[in-house]
Amino acid sequence: MDFSFSPEQDQLRTQARSFLEKRFPAARLAEIAASKDGWDRASWPELARLGWTGASIPEAQGGAGLGFVEEAIVFEELGRALYAGPYFSTVALALPALACAPDFLARVASGALSATLASGPSVEARRAGDGWRLRGETDLVPDAGSVDAFVVHARGPDGMALYLAERDDAQPLVRVLDTVDATRRFGRVHFEDHEARLLAAPPAAAKIIASTRRRALAALALEAVGVASCALALGVEHAKSREQFGRPIGAYQAVSHKLADTYVETELARSLAYWAAWCIAEDDGEADMAALAAKAYAAEAAVAACERTIQVHGGMGFTWDHPLHRYYKRALWIESFDRSGAAHRAEIAQALLGGS
Repeated sequence: MDFSFSPEQDQLRTQARSFLEKRFPAARLAEIAASKDGWDRASWPELARLGWTGASIPEAQGGAGLGFVEEAIVFEELGRALYAGPYFSTVALALPALACAPDFLARVASGALSATLASGPSVEARRAGDGWRLRGETDLVPDAGSVDAFVVHARGPDGMALYLAERDDAQPLVRVLDTVDATRRFGRVHFEDHEARLLAAPPAAAKIIASTRRRALAALALEAVGVASCALALGVEHAKSREQFGRPIGAYQAVSHKLADTYVETELARSLAYWAAWCIAEDDGEADMAALAAKAYAAEAAVAACERTIQVHGGMGFTWDHPLHRYYKRALWIESFDRSGAAHRAEIAQALLGGS
């Protein structure tokens, strides 16, 4: 069995890293984090032209017709670059439901549409003629202030279903919340009889939500690998260039052991993350456990990688001007999404030992 990447996949990684390094250097990331929008809107059509927004969308809808492994490569590189934009929200959270509306898939592939998932039992849907109306409020919606549309998991007359609500000038009302990571912002979304389109009724909606969760956990595991890789690279570079007592500080075990631990944990996290990506791409029966294991381990590895690199840098690692704190905040954001690693491990244990 061949576990290596294909030449085309290697080319995709090279292209992604080259583009993102040139487009989003550290100084640009600081500007974006401090901006009102929290992201560079001009980057979205650029990602579409590169084919990233439509990587797994069928060719009939303008996509590349590839799979989740190719998207996984992009997710890792976006995490490494600390990309601030609705790629995770659109491709990981919204795309499974948008598959029910091929016309919207085409808009995502072309870069004309970005979307996110707004989930909450407090949002209710009611029939209004041939359409639907949404009423209610939901919190902690990723990239709520940046996207063009919302996939809403709301309570309808037959149970929890999925609806699509496009954004206009007045609706829905979005309040962007202050959270730890200024490059990936949450929002509170309030629907007041907002027009919506039914995407999936029960029980199909529940299957789509389960699929979405798998994709989201795997995508965040891959982003975490990218964050950890960049933190490790920053630590190694500093350990080689910074000298004390006439020697690079990397020559001292107190420094080199921290970086060696980070390397081992990052590589294990990468293996778990791509296992999860493969399981999802192949619709393997272990996809749920793979996604849970990958996210639990990779998120904690990214947090530890950032903390160790901050220590390697000494006082400079704590300064606002150094990019490390931004990677640390993204790692904390990833770790907290959809519960903690301990909760995910308990879920795995329950599935293995007690049935699910």
